[in-house]
Amino acid sequence: MIAIAIGHLINDTVQNIAPAMFPYLARDLGFTFTQLGLISFVLNMVSSTLQPVIGFISDKKPIAYALPIGMMSVFIGLSMFAFTNQYYILLIAAIFLGFGSAIFHPEGSRVSFMSAGNKRGLSQSIYQVGGNSGQAIAPLIGAFILDALGQRGAAVLLLLVAIGIVLLFNISKWYARQLNAEKLNQKQKKVLISSLPPLTKKQVGIALILLFTIIFARSFYTTNIQNYYVFYLIDHYDLTTRIGQILIFIFMAFGVVGTFFGGSLSDRIGRKNVILLSVVVPIPLCLLLPYMPLWLVPVFLIIIGTLIMISFSVTVVYAQELVPSKIGTMAGLTTGFAFGMGAVGSVAIGWLLDTIGIEMTMKIISVLPIILVVAFLLPKDQVKKELS
Repeated sequence: MIAIAIGHLINDTVQNIAPAMFPYLARDLGFTFTQLGLISFVLNMVSSTLQPVIGFISDKKPIAYALPIGMMSVFIGLSMFAFTNQYYILLIAAIFLGFGSAIFHPEGSRVSFMSAGNKRGLSQSIYQVGGNSGQAIAPLIGAFILDALGQRGAAVLLLLVAIGIVLLFNISKWYARQLNAEKLNQKQKKVLISSLPPLTKKQVGIALILLFTIIFARSFYTTNIQNYYVFYLIDHYDLTTRIGQILIFIFMAFGVVGTFFGGSLSDRIGRKNVILLSVVVPIPLCLLLPYMPLWLVPVFLIIIGTLIMISFSVTVVYAQELVPSKIGTMAGLTTGFAFGMGAVGSVAIGWLLDTIGIEMTMKIISVLPIILVVAFLLPKDQVKKELS
């Protein structure tokens, strides 16, 4: 569990270097918000469209050594990102990063599942904490490395990615042994025992639509904070880029805290209850955030980041319990959809920023979390259902 979480941390740190670089690409190369949004769109759309495909393939035939191959693709993409000022090459680099992410997430989730035992929520939380920690670290890298070294500073992470390749190769050897053991013992592949009551196909379909609606609203909002809120902090509060990046780190770091406790909490009080907890408190705070004085902004970011992300791993588990025979596919669909909505959101928000300005865009996006109230319509699950 811990090893795959570290691999997730390395992968998602690099994936989020792109938005961490946005202020410096805008400053040094003169890219518009729309151009920056398109870089994020390409990265996340490649990842989102391929993740469910790879998840489906791995459900049919798991590929033990796919994980280090994906990290090699990340290494290539990061190398291109660090050493070019050509826009079209940055887009190609985003494709390599997205491809690596598409391989990692469904396969990493499967490794997490295989090591979970009956602590499904806890295991998924540990796995997702690794990824969310990587997302949180990226703004700090922007604040203290990219701010000092510029775009070339991203090359520092190549050593981290090389370590990730070695780590994932060793995880893949364990993964291969597990698969071979199951084959030799003629065991059926593990299927998650759902904590949800029996549902018809129509009810499952409706529940998935509701779940994807929640992921859509959450992804749009967090993409806005992660990619563009730093520009609002600079413009509205007259902060430096470094201080703005540190505030983004605070939001992401407490998102990690929420992710960790969300999974284990869902094992105790139920998946739906945790999803509802991530809805009730953050909505009014999201609405008020653009109007707050600077001294309250960190407080709001801490509360919103903690609670809106407390359901991050839980939505993955909930989707897997809706379709318990398709572990990889549902992991790929949920995380892939989150990446896809982040991609669409990045372009849409970038276009809004160029069109109507920073202030109005932030106020419009602050209303979006109201959509999260659809969580009340999700089917109720049972508590402490054993998994196998």
